[in-house]
Amino acid sequence: MVKLLVGLGNPGQQYEKTRHNVGFLFLEGLASELGCIWINEPKYQGSFSECFLADRKVMLLKPDTFMNRSGQSVGKIARYYKLAPEDILVIHDDLDFDAGIVKLKKDGGHAGHNGLKDIIAHLGSKDFYRLRIGIGRPATGRSVSDFVLSSPSKSEWELIISSLNSSRCVIDQIVTGDIAAVMNKLNS
Repeated sequence: MVKLLVGLGNPGQQYEKTRHNVGFLFLEGLASELGCIWINEPKYQGSFSECFLADRKVMLLKPDTFMNRSGQSVGKIARYYKLAPEDILVIHDDLDFDAGIVKLKKDGGHAGHNGLKDIIAHLGSKDFYRLRIGIGRPATGRSVSDFVLSSPSKSEWELIISSLNSSRCVIDQIVTGDIAAVMNKLNS
């Protein structure tokens, strides 16, 4: 069962509405729905919250380490709470899917995503769950870095926000361990 939900993004107002920050946006929406309070937790290098979801205590984490060093924060909290990689769900942007598409998977590589790459390095494992939020691909010749650090168009933004909202509806099932049902729902 999932005990820790990690949203990936970059801290700072200039990044708030960029494609790379969809993980933060997901957790902020979830925390707001659940009435969770965020605290800045230096020992985890991130913003942290604890709340109840599906009658289970879960932890929420938004690393303050910037995307490429997300593993520092995730590794610290995983060691402190003695979490196995399978206890962790990472919510992140994904170039492989169009805006509005969401997929759930367990393990796998990092596919060039530096936040995932750092988490894998710090956990020493790739066996955590990932909620992959589609953001689309940049146009030919456009830098991936510039693309993920920019704001989507209004129509793309609406698709992303809609996908975040609908994905929060299955988070209870993920936390309680009904992963197969969620994968069937999201991945088909």
